Amino acid sequence: MFPILSEIPAVVDTTNNVFGNKFLRRPDITTFDRLQIAYEALCAQILGNWGAISALARYHNISRTFIYDTLATFEEIVELTFGESSQPADIKSENKKNAVEVMLLLRLEGKCGVGPISTIMKRLNHRFSGQGTVSEYLNHIGSLVPSGLMTEDNVRLVFLSDEIFSGNIPILITVDPISSAILKIELVDKRRAEEWSRHWLCLKKNGFEAIYYVTDEGSGLCSAHENLFTGAMRQPDTFHAVAYRLGGRLERLEESAYKAIAYEYDRKEKILSAKSEDVVSKRTEKYEQACDKAEKAMGLYDSFSYLYGCILNEMKPFRHNGELRNRQQAEENIQAALEMITSLGHEKINDAVNKIRRIMPTLLNYFDIAREIREGLDKLAIDQNALSSLCLAWQHHKAVIKSKKTDRRKKCADREQRCLEFAEGYLQEKFEIIKERVYSELDAIVQSSAMVECINSIIRPYLNTSRGQVNQNMLNLIAFYHNNRRYRAGKRANKTPMEILTGKKQDKDWTELLFDLLEEKDPQFFSAAA
Repeated sequence: MFPILSEIPAVVDTTNNVFGNKFLRRPDITTFDRLQIAYEALCAQILGNWGAISALARYHNISRTFIYDTLATFEEIVELTFGESSQPADIKSENKKNAVEVMLLLRLEGKCGVGPISTIMKRLNHRFSGQGTVSEYLNHIGSLVPSGLMTEDNVRLVFLSDEIFSGNIPILITVDPISSAILKIELVDKRRAEEWSRHWLCLKKNGFEAIYYVTDEGSGLCSAHENLFTGAMRQPDTFHAVAYRLGGRLERLEESAYKAIAYEYDRKEKILSAKSEDVVSKRTEKYEQACDKAEKAMGLYDSFSYLYGCILNEMKPFRHNGELRNRQQAEENIQAALEMITSLGHEKINDAVNKIRRIMPTLLNYFDIAREIREGLDKLAIDQNALSSLCLAWQHHKAVIKSKKTDRRKKCADREQRCLEFAEGYLQEKFEIIKERVYSELDAIVQSSAMVECINSIIRPYLNTSRGQVNQNMLNLIAFYHNNRRYRAGKRANKTPMEILTGKKQDKDWTELLFDLLEEKDPQFFSAAA
């Protein structure tokens, strides 16, 4: 027997609430309790009892939001179970399909959390709009989507693997750098070698084989590769290996130099304002010290900037004339630059240099890939000057993509255009076809996990709106959407990752493909009452 609403006390002491986060499912509130709460809220709504919902929230020590969401779900069930509807079953199914499509669009294209989705759907008078219903449907659909791509063919790809995090929870992800398709995304408890080994073995089982691996220096990633996958080359992420370690130091040295210059100028101004000879003498001494400090700071910055630039230049696979750079010579030049950097005597920079030295034997592995590709391109029946120019243009094109500063991006774009114009003079009407062929072949030279960072930026908004409630089903849904949605801009514009990966045209929208999968895996979903 449900208690009478008037029996609910007006005020209940909640100072001893030990449940904390209101989004945490409380095991003490049973299914029967939830049904009772929904019934009481419905009665209060029908009777128009002002303040009853607040009293109910205090009595059960729960939030008003929880009560309204439970009430919305309860009303849907009551309507579906006991309501008299003149709508045929196929119209009911279509209404449910429309509601589910709105949920998916708001969640995946709108990047809304479950709460805002429920609110928007209620404002649009959609059924199945209760927060619990929305969460349940999205979770169910995600459970039907595989956590990784599968193919019947043996497809060889570059594996771009990294770890992203939702709070402290690691997520393993492997991406194809050419198409940007997520090959597999996986929620795990830890990021040890065992987890990475299972992750890569599952990809192999699904029909994907690694040409080589591109990873950072994470212990789990490196150990898994050393233990099981030594047959395929591993390319260290050159950004994290070099640019991340030394580039940040360059910025700090520049700031220190400007600060020292400003202090030197300030000391000079202090001398001009001095009145007595004794004060002038003391301030002159401080000014000379400031000059010495500024000179050392500028000298350190200039020397480090030059040597760091030399290292980055040696890491480019093609020389200024478009010819392939010799790996051994590049390694020797980098080692020499690192040695000169250590002679600058900066302790923290020297620590970074030592870390780079430890991975030098594998740092330029991508040079071997570049050599194989260039040898294949040399077999094309085209002028070698045009080919070298196209290779250099591709290198400038990569710099355009990487550049964050507008001036540098424009400079690299201008250089690319000049190289392309030079090649076009040789190739004439064959220019566009050969350019696409050369760029496509050279794109297989992957030296950093920048694509994973791009995917991370795509996934991050979903994680941020999940309130810490991340599960594998949600990741499956995100990966499906990303792999089958159509890019709107960039070099992949009007293409989906799956189109680029498979080479097959995708005629259907991602929502249609997901509904096809849903009807295949759960034929009764749209015809069921709820």
